[in-house]
Amino acid sequence: MSNLREKLRISEDRIRQINDFLLDPNNEIVNAVIELVEKYGGPEAINKKAEEARQLPNLMARLRDSGSTYLKDVEWLIEQRDKGAFASMADYQSRILGDRRGEVKIDNTNAVTLEISALQYFPFLIAQAKEAIDKKNLMPGRYIRVRTMAEQVEDNGDTLAVAAAMQIVGASYVETLDTKGTDGSNCHLGGAETITGYFGGVGQPNDHALKYADEALHFLTEYGIRQVLNVNPGTVLISYLMHRLGVDNEFKISVFMGNDNPYSVLWTLVGAKLFSRDDGSTPLIGFNLANSVNNDTIRKTSAIRRALGFEKVVRIEHHIVETYKSIVVQPYDRLEELVEVAAEVPNISAKHEGGDPKIEKELDHPSDILEYFMAKSDVEAQGLMPALERNYMEKHRAVNRTADALTQAGIGVIPAWNLHK
Repeated sequence: MSNLREKLRISEDRIRQINDFLLDPNNEIVNAVIELVEKYGGPEAINKKAEEARQLPNLMARLRDSGSTYLKDVEWLIEQRDKGAFASMADYQSRILGDRRGEVKIDNTNAVTLEISALQYFPFLIAQAKEAIDKKNLMPGRYIRVRTMAEQVEDNGDTLAVAAAMQIVGASYVETLDTKGTDGSNCHLGGAETITGYFGGVGQPNDHALKYADEALHFLTEYGIRQVLNVNPGTVLISYLMHRLGVDNEFKISVFMGNDNPYSVLWTLVGAKLFSRDDGSTPLIGFNLANSVNNDTIRKTSAIRRALGFEKVVRIEHHIVETYKSIVVQPYDRLEELVEVAAEVPNISAKHEGGDPKIEKELDHPSDILEYFMAKSDVEAQGLMPALERNYMEKHRAVNRTADALTQAGIGVIPAWNLHK
């Protein structure tokens, strides 16, 4: 077998050929990426604009100048944080463990990041915070957004308010760009009902990958939004290239990209390694494996990630629950598997896209992933906003069901770090 394995060695000549191709001044596809970066002033200017845009005082000033009614909610969130209204981790753990508090030692070695998706509207975050204060439970340490960027920017400062709130509570977050594929880029596909077609590698054809990169740079420099969703191998590669050129961009790979086996994971991470900077950093910050992965695949993914030096950099994002409609066969509940694998695999986030399926099935309006793609005007016209807020709150409760189970097993969790000291 050792003789056979040697055939897999990549020769220096192959590497030279790749470098020659990338560095060829007549390489049109690489030139297009370089020109796009230069359009925004080059890496140094991009990073400077992004840093200024994400400064909390600047975000607050823009909310104030725009007359956003969300400003008072952002200020309320600051007040609640500063006066310690949210449960401390010690108090939370004592409440969950009760009489077992003295005998259960929480191991934070493999602490699991609590993740929720999708935070479509800023007011949902405030409702979530009020319940967390009232019930003394935990706010997530990671949020995913899927709302149309063009719509949220025009909606009372929603984009600014969420960006500010994430810094206030202490959480990472991801935005989903409008060039994700459901914008008509593929003329042979219809609306959001063809979601599997859009995200199965055919949603960003031809020059759409460059439009995606352009949009990513726009929101990076205008709002300081560093992390965006990535759904296509081409846009993944462009993101690697921009980072290698010096742009401090980040992305997470979507579940819809279909990384569902160790070999697809290896291929993605090999790309990350090839285009990592000299300090070993990569823009790939989150890796959302497909819903079908089992714990053995997560373990193998972890081994690949560790071998390539990305264990602390690339988070494995795993769906624990899903929206009740339009994506997976229900009931879908991976909590027990998470508790098992989190004891041995570090840097996992537990993603909650839906509520507890036992509760969801009893709702008059269970969560539906297709509603992520509804315009707010349609939501309001159909009177769905209260139902969507209820769906979001069930996701929050599912986050805490997961946090409770991990805590009872002695496994640490990572909530919003500025709120839960």
